[in-house]
Amino acid sequence: MTQNRSPEPDATTGPEARLGRLEAQVATLAEAVRVLARGLENIPSKDVPPEEAERGARLAHELLLSQGL
Repeated sequence: MTQNRSPEPDATTGPEARLGRLEAQVATLAEAVRVLARGLENIPSKDVPPEEAERGARLAHELLLSQGL
């Protein structure tokens, strides 16, 4: 997996900007995990079509890509 980094080096970025970027990345990762988990949930009393898992994986992947992760 490649990382899309900002063109400016980290040395010139202040700690607040780096912390803000890190917080945004963690929030994006958490949302991707929630979407993926939702797609993989399997309720024993209910038939879950395999398309649900595919949809969750696709959405999680698109979310990560949209944020450059």
